[in-house]
Amino acid sequence: MSTAVARRGGAKVVRGGKGKQGAAAPRKGSVFGGGPAGKDKLFAAAKPDNSEESDSTDAVSSSDEEERWKESKHTNDVPSEYWHIQKLVKYMKAGNQTATIVALCCLKDHDLTTQMNQRAIQDCGGLEVLVNLLESNDLKCRLGALTVLSEVSSNLDIRRSIVDLGGIPLLVQILSEPGRDLKIMAAETLGNVAKVRLARKLVRKCDGVPRLVDLLDVPISVLRSQRDQLSEDEREMLDMARAGARALWSLSESRHNKELMCKGGIVPLMGRLLKSVHIDIVVPTMGTIQQCASQANYQLAITTEGMIYDIVSHLTSDNLDLKRQCSSAIFKCASDKTASDMVRDSGGLEPLVGIAKDKTVRDNKPLLAAATGALWKCAASEANVKKLDQLKTVQVLVQLLNDESEDVLTNAVGCISECVKYQNNREILRQFNGIPLLVNLLNMTHAPLLENIAKTLKECASDPESMTIMEELDAIRLIWSLLKNSNPKVQAHAAWALCPCIENAKDSGELVRSFVGALELVVGLLSSRDNFVLSAVCAAIATIAKDRENLSVLSDHKVIQMLAHLVYTTDDLLRENLAAAIASCAPYANNTQELGRLRTVTPIVGYMVSNNPRVHRTTAMALQKLSEDPQNCITMHQVNVTRALRGWRCGTRLRFFTLQSGVVPFLLETVGSKDRELQEASAGCLQNIRKLALRAEELEFRGE
Repeated sequence: MSTAVARRGGAKVVRGGKGKQGAAAPRKGSVFGGGPAGKDKLFAAAKPDNSEESDSTDAVSSSDEEERWKESKHTNDVPSEYWHIQKLVKYMKAGNQTATIVALCCLKDHDLTTQMNQRAIQDCGGLEVLVNLLESNDLKCRLGALTVLSEVSSNLDIRRSIVDLGGIPLLVQILSEPGRDLKIMAAETLGNVAKVRLARKLVRKCDGVPRLVDLLDVPISVLRSQRDQLSEDEREMLDMARAGARALWSLSESRHNKELMCKGGIVPLMGRLLKSVHIDIVVPTMGTIQQCASQANYQLAITTEGMIYDIVSHLTSDNLDLKRQCSSAIFKCASDKTASDMVRDSGGLEPLVGIAKDKTVRDNKPLLAAATGALWKCAASEANVKKLDQLKTVQVLVQLLNDESEDVLTNAVGCISECVKYQNNREILRQFNGIPLLVNLLNMTHAPLLENIAKTLKECASDPESMTIMEELDAIRLIWSLLKNSNPKVQAHAAWALCPCIENAKDSGELVRSFVGALELVVGLLSSRDNFVLSAVCAAIATIAKDRENLSVLSDHKVIQMLAHLVYTTDDLLRENLAAAIASCAPYANNTQELGRLRTVTPIVGYMVSNNPRVHRTTAMALQKLSEDPQNCITMHQVNVTRALRGWRCGTRLRFFTLQSGVVPFLLETVGSKDRELQEASAGCLQNIRKLALRAEELEFRGE
């Protein structure tokens, strides 16, 4: 039959579709099963059983009676609407086509968004009937079933049940049919059901993503016209786009779906929808964009399609959810300089600062976090920082440092860390008492927040007055304690922050020694497998070792052996700071000879082939200290260095040449550098090598 209902054995039952079983009976043990008749059965269960199988000596336990009393009380609390809905579901099961349509119409008159009414449909097997009706040949039956499913699918349990009943393939199939009203309701239902992970996968497997993308193709003239100015056909196109955008918003939580959507050409369609005057279309479209903006290919597409201008235009909307989506999209895209410049050029910084300043949205933590995050990423550009200075952004963000949300704090401090790279903002932060608030936040445990605090205090440490405040607040000890954090990024940025703190603190050598186990902790981090951590720790050691007593303690903790294990690295940042650490540690006791014995000279000489001038500087400094030992000088002079001849290529591979003359040619080249430190270090190393050569010639002349 057209309504998927058949008669078997004198009674009507729902016929399963595509291998599905028929409508399930009310669940056993449910106090809601069976409608009013269920009440009679419930009370009948409490009566003594007079059958022959019953034992007269058995008594009903008090706990069972108490449970039945609770159930009967609960049953009496059920509203009449519950039983009415279950009667309608029974008519849908047992009635003919007309009765089914009438029952569906009556069902739609109820508020199906309430949990009790949803439970009424679920308890008596109504979901199975509704899913089966999707296969009906009757348009009205299918439309009625879809309307009910679109409303009840706001319930999480019902979403899962629809997936388990095989509803996803049926809903996707409807998207290919000509009826627009069916497509709209199917997409609306998918928008709810696709919040379940398995549903998102099934939609993708059933080729539902391209079909939903097709629903977004609406002419720009329709999107820019008010609804009352459109024809019925054009209004249906708008409704399809809205429903499709909602479904794709849910589906975009899956990485695979994002990739499929991109291949389906969703980017230009979303760019067109953003220009719509219909807020109910813009919100789900913007939600999809901000979900997809986490991927690099979408970030590039959003920038190249010029969507940033439209996104910024919606930041002034009265819809807070839309503001949040726009801010979040900018947060994800503005790491790219082109995108952040577009935000500034389109006037996006003003509304973002306005959101952060608006006290009426302080309770809306997702919006506040998104806006401060967008400001953080935009602040990476110097031009944007100048604009933010005009808007007094640092003053605004300092007021947020007392917020209870970790995300808001993380993003606010992140933006401050970018702004305080400039002296004027360091002064503003100090004047508005931001440093005590930042130091107090060092007691938090949220790793991204601690990372940003370390970045900020690193910049503040270069300001003498700020450094004085930090010393009074015992900030250096708190930063040092971050080295114990399990997060490598926190460890690294804490180590970077210690460098200017130690350099600018009063009596820093004694201060460092006053921290129990501090130097041992630093040396222990040299066993890390993270190159960024190793680079930061080497930089910290290079600073700490400038104090001779601290260098003595570091040497006792075998820092030389730990540094020697790292010399074969190919990471330029690590090379730069490792060479600086070796240059600082070598002068103490027999460390220079020990470094030679551990065969560190040859790989360090190899650092000179790097294209990074900073590596050249610290390498020359290390070689100057190492060349104080005659044996190291001999090694430097005799080492064979493999060097790539720039500009010469053989196919796609560089030709390499081995230079037999050791480090001298490199030093002769770097001694002419404009970098004064590099000049002096190179000249010092050449001087030590030359002195040894002259002594050797003198001894040879004497015949010794």
